[in-house]
Amino acid sequence: IMAAMEPKKQLLRPFERDPRLDLHAITEEYQRYGHRLEPHIADTARICWESLDAGRTVIFEGAQAALLDLDHGTYPFVTSSNPVAGAACVGAGVGPTDIDEVWGVCKAYTTRVGAGPFPTELEDETGKQLRDRGGEFGTTTGRERRCGWLDLVGLRYAARLNRLSALVITKLDVLAGLDPIRVAVRYRGKEGAVFEHFPYHQSILHSARADYEELPGFAEDIGECRSEDDLPQAARDYLAFIEDFVGVPIRLVGTGPGREQVVRRGEPIGW
Repeated sequence: IMAAMEPKKQLLRPFERDPRLDLHAITEEYQRYGHRLEPHIADTARICWESLDAGRTVIFEGAQAALLDLDHGTYPFVTSSNPVAGAACVGAGVGPTDIDEVWGVCKAYTTRVGAGPFPTELEDETGKQLRDRGGEFGTTTGRERRCGWLDLVGLRYAARLNRLSALVITKLDVLAGLDPIRVAVRYRGKEGAVFEHFPYHQSILHSARADYEELPGFAEDIGECRSEDDLPQAARDYLAFIEDFVGVPIRLVGTGPGREQVVRRGEPIGW
């Protein structure tokens, strides 16, 4: 502790005599925290094994996004880890064959935080509308997220990278009133080259722009929809287009911010 503390004291020189920087006081304080946390510390890998061996359902939830993956994302605009589905095995201590299903969660449009390539970004009134309606502001910082049309090239790449067995589309309600709705179906490089699939090299992606397919929009408020039949035909067609392009079935659709604002598609979920 002393070895770690001394350099920090140099950085905090104006506060060097603050009693909170006393080694004994810090040790006592954090030992108390440790005792409070102790009942909640366990061999979580073994808990997972025992649950799986007993036939119970175990769900691993990932954070961030596939294109922020350190190895397979839009380097260098990535995170410091692997948020793809395969990393759940490493993080939780289970084997690959323990995973039965992989569900991917995607908004009905695309957003990005901070810098990095964004072929479908909208820097116009439509982009602002998506941001305002979708509440696309950082939870802690309040920073505006960049918004754009749904990038199906990137989504198909993420689906294959994670070997998705199902998709969850959220915030479909945010698209209400936009007509037409556009989706990116390929990229075009700065010299006109066409890319049907996600580029393998970052230099291509950083200068790529999207080629779009236009789909009819819908004006109806879908917040009360609870089944696929309740959705406007244009909304259903939009979901069907995503499903067909990506090659993964959409099982859940978010129609608003409430927990109950969900449309279930396909067979009943047997968890």
